[in-house]
Amino acid sequence: MVWWGYLLIFVALLAGIAIGFFLARRYMMDYLKKNPPINEQMIRVMMMQMGMKPSQKKINQMMNAINKQQPK
Repeated sequence: MVWWGYLLIFVALLAGIAIGFFLARRYMMDYLKKNPPINEQMIRVMMMQMGMKPSQKKINQMMNAINKQQPK
């Protein structure tokens, strides 16, 4: 009889882990759709809007600076 309790706890734990995984995955997908990561094209457009002529060297420097600031 006691093993039914352990089995129920184990099944509930597995279900909680599965549901938590899928909810976290969905949240991250929605977040990345609303706030996409910065890429070279975004930097190029931003520099053009500020009146600068974007060279590939400047874009690479900005990408490296952004990547260094992000936590690992």
